[in-house]
Amino acid sequence: MLNIAVPKGYLKKECIKLIHEAGYDAASLSQEDRRLFVYSAAKDIKYVISRPMDVPVYVEYGACDIGFVGKDVLLEKQSNVYELLDLGTGKCRLILATRKDCIEKVKTHYQHFGTIRIATKYPNIAKKFFDQKGMQVEIIKLHGSVELGPILGIAEEILDITATGRTLKENDLVEMENIMVSTTRLIANTVSYRVKHAQINEFMERMGRAVHERKTKKKQ
Repeated sequence: MLNIAVPKGYLKKECIKLIHEAGYDAASLSQEDRRLFVYSAAKDIKYVISRPMDVPVYVEYGACDIGFVGKDVLLEKQSNVYELLDLGTGKCRLILATRKDCIEKVKTHYQHFGTIRIATKYPNIAKKFFDQKGMQVEIIKLHGSVELGPILGIAEEILDITATGRTLKENDLVEMENIMVSTTRLIANTVSYRVKHAQINEFMERMGRAVHERKTKKKQ
């Protein structure tokens, strides 16, 4: 049996579509219930439905053989897994933003090398980013709405993902810098990749063909 970690939230629907386009049964994943794992019709695949941040953890420790995860989460968790394929779905950007009325104040802090407080769900990425700039920052980790950091005055800036920029605009925040573009990746457990190589390789190849067919259709 192949154990596959599928993230909850906005990535789930895209993952289900791709699994279906690759020729695998994903009907059980489409059911709206509270089950944490479901099986394919042939019972040869178990889908484990988890929080996006937990996917690389389950894969690294062997609870799942493969999984779908955003590149942003993969970099943040720094898990020891194999990155097999860029699926091109779930595209978003990791950006730095601040309040409209604070942007000049923040720039002044930068010019005088003052300490900036950064609210984020990505403390590891934030630390690496600012270390490379040689800037001193205080990182405040939040699990919920990061946009509240500057609004409530606990941080000058946020480091977070955005797809459309709508949430930023609705909360009077402006983008300062684009850090990276994130898309969904297919990852594998290092041991499973050897032990279940044939199954994983077939899944990867079929997913790869589905991604290629999507790209071809877009060009037409």
